[in-house]
Amino acid sequence: MKHTISVMVENKFGVLARVAGLFSGRGYNIESLCVAPMMDPSVSVMTIVTQGDDRVIEQVTKQLNKLIDVIKVIDVTESDYIDRELMLVRVSAEREKRDEIMRVAQIFKSRVVDVGPKTLTLEVTGTDDKLDAVLRILRPLGIRELVRSGKVAMLRADPRK
Repeated sequence: MKHTISVMVENKFGVLARVAGLFSGRGYNIESLCVAPMMDPSVSVMTIVTQGDDRVIEQVTKQLNKLIDVIKVIDVTESDYIDRELMLVRVSAEREKRDEIMRVAQIFKSRVVDVGPKTLTLEVTGTDDKLDAVLRILRPLGIRELVRSGKVAMLRADPRK
């Protein structure tokens, strides 16, 4: 099963390498990893997506908690959370295809961020399911290049607070 793990860490040199090393040293794959500072610039949050059963994920979270620079580890998968991912996708866009690509962009609430003589580049934000759906529709039109950011996630607000 896919798990999304949020790891709050001290924003120091080498922390990312230690966290990634923990995964690779135990033979676990990181499917996506996104890291950025929080409001306090001395703290960063890592959003890690990995595969594993409950026992494996429990072992990973315990190992992460043992790292010195780790402040907090949460497997958000079992909680009520929000996630988003960003994708830039460059599509072949000969004149006869441009209207169709623009309609796809509009349907999926994405934006055209670059126009070339024979290409359009779309910015798509949403869940991984939404991004996968956009790719399924655009693939027959000719995807030239794409890049995805990896997932960012946070727990939903507690309605009692």
